[in-house]
Amino acid sequence: MAVQRCTSTTAHSLQNLIGHKRQGALIFSHAGTVLAAGVNVNIRPPVVAGQFYPADPQDLIEMLKNLCDPIPEEKKIKAKAIIVPHAGYIYSGRVAGMVYSRVKIPKNIILLGPNHTGYGPEISTYPDGYWLTPLGKVPVNENLTAELTSTNIYIPDYTAHVYEHSLEVQLPFLQFLAQEDFKIVPTVFKFLNLDTCLLAGDFLANVLENKNDYLIVISTDFSHYVPYEVAKQKDALAIKQILNLDPENLYKVVIENDISMCGVVPATVALRALKHLGAKKAELVAYQTSGDVNQDYSSVVGYAGIIIS
Repeated sequence: MAVQRCTSTTAHSLQNLIGHKRQGALIFSHAGTVLAAGVNVNIRPPVVAGQFYPADPQDLIEMLKNLCDPIPEEKKIKAKAIIVPHAGYIYSGRVAGMVYSRVKIPKNIILLGPNHTGYGPEISTYPDGYWLTPLGKVPVNENLTAELTSTNIYIPDYTAHVYEHSLEVQLPFLQFLAQEDFKIVPTVFKFLNLDTCLLAGDFLANVLENKNDYLIVISTDFSHYVPYEVAKQKDALAIKQILNLDPENLYKVVIENDISMCGVVPATVALRALKHLGAKKAELVAYQTSGDVNQDYSSVVGYAGIIIS
């Protein structure tokens, strides 16, 4: 089943796009715990396999082959960050694949995305264990998550990640293209004010400043459920600020122009951190909409792929 949109809510506000509460729903304390050699290990199973991407490993690999470009490893960019979409692969997978194909996959992946479900604290970092996909398990970097959650800015939390898809859909691309094992630091954000975004970005930079082998993956879609021309025009405003590496103006432009960019908060946080971490340039690799796939241009979702180095 192909999934076009990043969230089931039809609300137009960013608050609803990013944190749609499910009142009265059961909230789990963590995604899952298994007993391995007498030790409890937290396992986060895939929740959108078979919906956003194939659940069968071979089908998934074949799809990834079609979505990614065969670029030699020596020609790939050592990027500091990328911006990639998180809709169903049939809609946004090509944009994501074009970006992932062009960058080296290092040992540490900092995954930043929006919290669509409303579960958990404002900033939720999955602290330990593994994430599973049809292609295998990916370990969480427990040392990095411990550093990140050493203050009350980033909170160690499982609940926000139980049903959230924005980070899960990134993992098969990373698994397919990585030349060596990697670990992840998964964090999702509810809607935050600008000052909190900047504070979170400053602290992320402090954690990463003496580390070299990392890639920040910013998971976001752009305009939601608007005509194609509106999406293209509005998304260009947001993309311009990203290419300028300007977190403050990205946040302001998105709010002032009512751009339904669900990942504006993680993007703002990351851009703030990247200022401290020496980012020099950003390149737009691709921009498409769901209408380019299903030919329905009356109500589209926008997808941009960007490399920051």
